[in-house]
Amino acid sequence: MSSEGSVTRLLSGVERGDHDAVQQLWERYFRQLARLAHKKLGGVARAGEEGEDVALSAFHSFCGRVGQGRFPRLEGRGDLWQLLVVITGRKAANLIKKDGRQKRGGGRARQDLDDFLAVISREPDPQFAAEMDEQYRRLLDRLGDDTLRRIAEWKIEGHTNQEIAGLLGRSVGTVERKLSLIRVKWEEGAP
Repeated sequence: MSSEGSVTRLLSGVERGDHDAVQQLWERYFRQLARLAHKKLGGVARAGEEGEDVALSAFHSFCGRVGQGRFPRLEGRGDLWQLLVVITGRKAANLIKKDGRQKRGGGRARQDLDDFLAVISREPDPQFAAEMDEQYRRLLDRLGDDTLRRIAEWKIEGHTNQEIAGLLGRSVGTVERKLSLIRVKWEEGAP
C-alpha cells in the first residue's frame, strides 16, 4: 500500500474513532509537530516542554474535529500536514499571547504583537501553498527513482530510518545510504 493510501486509511480510522489509527498518526507526526511548535515559540520560557504541550494540544484538537466531521475535504498526507501546521501555529501563537499577557498584565501595548501573530498563524495563502507544493514536486522529481521518492516522503512524514527500512524490507544501512544519495541529488540542484 502506498504511503498516501495509508495516511488516507488512517484518517478514515480517526473519523470512526479508531484508537489504533489515532496512535499511528500520533507516532508519525508528533515529533515533527513538537519541533515546529518549539520553533514557533522561539524565546518563550520552557519552550522545549511547551513545544511538546502545544503539539499535544494541536493533535488533540485535530482528532476531536476530525471525529466531529469538521474537515470533510481532508484527503491524504498533504492536506493533513498543512492542517496540522496551521493548528500547531495557532496554538503556539495563542500560548505566546497568553504568556505576554501574564507578563505585562494584558492591555493595548500588545496590539502590534497580536496583529503580527494573527498574520503568521493564518493558513498559508493559496499562492504560497502552490509554490511549496511545486517545490516539493520538483525535489521529488529530481530524485528520478521511485524508491528514493518513497524514502524521501516517508522521511518528511517523520518516519525513522528503522521504520523506513521495515517498510522497504531493507537494512537500516541501505536506507541511510539512500538518504545520503537523496541529499546529494537535492544539493546538486540547489541555487
